[in-house]
Amino acid sequence: MTPSHSHLVLIPSYNTGAILAETLAGARAAWAPVWLVIDGTTDGSADALQDDPATGFRVLRLPRNRGKGAAVMAGLMEAEGQGFTHALVMDADGQHPAAQIAEFMAASIAAPDAMVLGVPVFGPEAPQLRVRGRQISNGWANLETLGAGVGDSLFGFRVYPIAPLLRIMRRQSGMRRFDFDPEAAVRLSWAGVPALNLPAKVRYVAAAEGGVSHFRYGRDNLLLTRMHARLFFGMIIRLPLLLGRRFSRRS
Repeated sequence: MTPSHSHLVLIPSYNTGAILAETLAGARAAWAPVWLVIDGTTDGSADALQDDPATGFRVLRLPRNRGKGAAVMAGLMEAEGQGFTHALVMDADGQHPAAQIAEFMAASIAAPDAMVLGVPVFGPEAPQLRVRGRQISNGWANLETLGAGVGDSLFGFRVYPIAPLLRIMRRQSGMRRFDFDPEAAVRLSWAGVPALNLPAKVRYVAAAEGGVSHFRYGRDNLLLTRMHARLFFGMIIRLPLLLGRRFSRRS
């Protein structure tokens, strides 16, 4: 496989355990380069990992846990400095489909101005509370973008154009933790970045299989509520621009 000089896979990881090795193997078999951002991990899962220049595999280590968005931002800043223009971000916990990396990258290469958003296809093992609960966030994102086409606000298997995303993140104090995925989609939409939605299979890994989840219903739902409140008022401020853009698309 010839490494891409424009598109890389970026995987943030915090205490993912043994399943990290499976995730990395799948990603590295599908694409090169793959970069792993160790977000202050303390479980030893990344201790033995080293850079492999021959395949473009890199390990970036943050000294303490700062959150998913902060880890992604650190990786994006390094990638931009190395000349990359796009990054496919995927979780390290085995839920995201490494087998679809090439498909998403091809879509991004064909439409480089767009963000390519995964729309989850859930299996029967998916917790129904999580499946139904995300509909609330999706409804808010649809309102905040005036129906600009964000198929799923929470699913983190996505290809982002790096430059516009970093411009947005450098201006925000949020987007550093679990709020990263929905806020990135909404703010990129506000910036005029179109959304291209593709279905992506989701695998919920049981704890007995090594599955790890750092989602906390109370803490993270409060974080999402505050984020959507900010975005709603941000939408009100931008309403003339968003309405003008929507009507221009129709004409």
